[in-house]
Amino acid sequence: MPKFLMNRWHGLHVISLFIVAAIFIGFLTVYQWVLGLFGFFLLAGMFVYIVQARKAFERDLEKYITTLSHRVNKAGEEAVTRLPIGIVLYDENYQVQWANPFMMKYLPSEFLGEPLEDIFDDLTAPIKKGETETELTLNDRHYTIYIKQEERLLYFFDMTDTKETKSLYREEQTVIGLIYLDNFDEVTQGMDDQIRSRLMSHVTSSLNEWAEEYQILLRSISSDRFIAVMNQKALQELEKTRFELLDQVREATGKEKVPITLSIGVGSGDSSLRELGNLAQSSLDLALGRGGDQVAIKQTNGKVRFYGGKSNAMEKRTRVRARVISHALRDFVLESDQVIIMGHKNPDMDAIGAAIGVLKVAEVNNTDAYVVVDPSDINPDVQKLMEEVGDHDHLWSQFITPEEALDDLTRHTLLVVVDTHKPSMVIEPRLVDAVDRVVVLDHHRRGEEFIKDPVLVYMEPYASSTAELVTELLEYQPQKLTMDELESTAMLAGIIVDTKSFAIRTGSRTFDAASFLKSHGADTTMVQMLLKEDIDQYVRRSHLIEKATIYRDGMAIAKASQDEMYDQILIAQAADTLLTMNDVKGSFVISKRSDGKVSISARSLGEVNVQLIMEALDGGGHLTNAATQLDSTLEEAETRLQQAIDEYLEGGTKE
Repeated sequence: MPKFLMNRWHGLHVISLFIVAAIFIGFLTVYQWVLGLFGFFLLAGMFVYIVQARKAFERDLEKYITTLSHRVNKAGEEAVTRLPIGIVLYDENYQVQWANPFMMKYLPSEFLGEPLEDIFDDLTAPIKKGETETELTLNDRHYTIYIKQEERLLYFFDMTDTKETKSLYREEQTVIGLIYLDNFDEVTQGMDDQIRSRLMSHVTSSLNEWAEEYQILLRSISSDRFIAVMNQKALQELEKTRFELLDQVREATGKEKVPITLSIGVGSGDSSLRELGNLAQSSLDLALGRGGDQVAIKQTNGKVRFYGGKSNAMEKRTRVRARVISHALRDFVLESDQVIIMGHKNPDMDAIGAAIGVLKVAEVNNTDAYVVVDPSDINPDVQKLMEEVGDHDHLWSQFITPEEALDDLTRHTLLVVVDTHKPSMVIEPRLVDAVDRVVVLDHHRRGEEFIKDPVLVYMEPYASSTAELVTELLEYQPQKLTMDELESTAMLAGIIVDTKSFAIRTGSRTFDAASFLKSHGADTTMVQMLLKEDIDQYVRRSHLIEKATIYRDGMAIAKASQDEMYDQILIAQAADTLLTMNDVKGSFVISKRSDGKVSISARSLGEVNVQLIMEALDGGGHLTNAATQLDSTLEEAETRLQQAIDEYLEGGTKE
C-alpha cells in the first residue's frame, strides 16, 4: 500500500480515538476534576499529533500526484515519439498540422501546411466520406489507417507482416484437381495398340511437363483420369496462363490426327481435403456438362470460374448412353400416375417440339402426360405451331396452363423439364419445388445454376437440340411407336430451327434423328410453313442489321437506337443474319426490350465461344448461341460487351 494511503489510514484511526477519548474525559470531569484535567492535556497532545499526521498526509499525496503526472506525461511523450505508430494531425482544409517522428520518413522536409492528398494518395476521399478506417501502401509497406474525424487525427498502423502472413497462408492452401480425357475411349476404339500407346505418350508427356513446371503432384488413377495436388500459388500461376495445357494436349495429340481434349475440375478454398475432393468432382461434372475441353474451378463459397471451352464438344460415337437413358426414363414414367412436361419461359420451337416428343414417350407407355404452356407467354415464332396444335383435338387436350398443372399434382407425378436446366428459367418454378421427382433433358452447356436433386439428367452439349435428344429416346422405347404428321413435324422443326437448317451444331446423329422423324411422317413443307415470318418483321430486322459495325477480329456489333424497342426473337434473328455476312466470326445485337431491359443476343459458327462472353455479362447459353439481359443503358451495355470481348480474345474469361 502507498505510504500516503497508510498515513491516511492512521489519521482516520487517530481521529476515531480522539472522539472516543473526548467523550470519556467529559464524563470523567463531572466526577473527578483532577483526572479530567489530566485527560484534557492528553487530548491536546492527541490533537497536535493529528494535525502533524494530516500535514504529512497532504505532503505525501502532493508528492505522489506530482510524480504520477510526470510519469504519465513522460509515457505519453514516449508513445507519441518512440512507438512504431504513425500519428498525423490535419486542419479543416485537410492540410498537415503536425506529425510524430515515426511519420517523418514518409513526409517531405517541409510538410507543415501541405495538403494530405499531395502526400498520401487517395487519403482525402475516405476522410471526406466520413469513413473511420481505410488502407494505404507507403514505401512498399501496408498500413491500416484509423480516422478520428472530430479530432482530425490519423493513426497509421503497420500491417505489412500480418498481410504477408495471410498471403503466405493463402498461397500454401491445398488445391485438388481431377483431370479427365474427354474422348479418349471413343477415339481409341479399334485403334492399333502402337498408335494408342503413342497417343497416350503425348498426353502423359504434356501432363508431366506441366506438373513439373508448376510443382504439382500428378498421379494417374485410371487410363483416362488423373489427380493433381497443388497449392493456391500454383493455381494462381495456372490461371494467369489461362490453362494453356488444354491447347498443348490438343495440339500434341492432333499430330496423330485424333486430338484428345481435357476437362479439369478444381476444388479450391479453406476446407478439408475431403471437401476439396468433392468440390473437384463437382467442378469436373460441371466442365463435362458444358461440353468438356475446359477447366472449372469451384471455391468453398460456391463461386465458379471457367477457362477454355474454345472447341465444339465432341460428338459421341456410341448410342449406349441414349439407350440407357431411354430405358431409365421409361421406368420413371411407368412408376408415375402422370407426367408433367415443361420447357423454359417464352418457349421456342425446340422446347415445344421436345415436349411433344416426351408426350409420345408417356403415350407409348400408357401414362397420362401434359405439356405446360403459359398462354400469355407464347413466342411469336411458335404461334403458327400452336395454332396447328389448337386444331388438333387430341394433342391440344394435353396442353395445360401452369395453374392447372399445380392443381392436378399428385404424390406420384413425374416432372420432365426440357430445353433448360435452370430453375429460374422454367415456365412455372413452383412446379419444380412441388414435385419430388424431376427429369432434366437439355442440350445447353451446363451452368452454375441447376435444378436441385433431379432423379435423371440427360444433358449432351454436342447435340443440336433437345428435340434431337428426345428423338433418340423415342427410338429406344421398346413399344412400337406411331406418330402423326404434326407431332413428328413439330420435333423436326425444333431441330431445323436450332441448327439453322442444318448449318451449325450439326452432327451425324442430327441427320439420323431427322431421318427417323421423316420416316414417321414429318413434312418438310409444313416446317417451312411453320417458320414463315411477317414482312414487317423482316423490314424491322433489316433496319437493325444496317447499324452493325465490326468491333475487332470479326466481331460484329449492332446496337439499336435509344427510341427503338425489339422483342427477343427479332434480336436473336438479327444476330443470326449478321453471322451470314463475310468476315464475321461472332455477331452481337444490343437492343431495348418492352420490359425495359437491354438484351444482347450473341451468335457464332464455333470459332468464337459466345457462351463465355455472355457469361461474363451474367448470361449464358451455348458455344455458338448465347444471350443476356442487363439493367443498364444501351451505351453501358455496349461498353461492357466490348470489355468482355477484349477479355475473351486475350485468352479466356472468368465467371
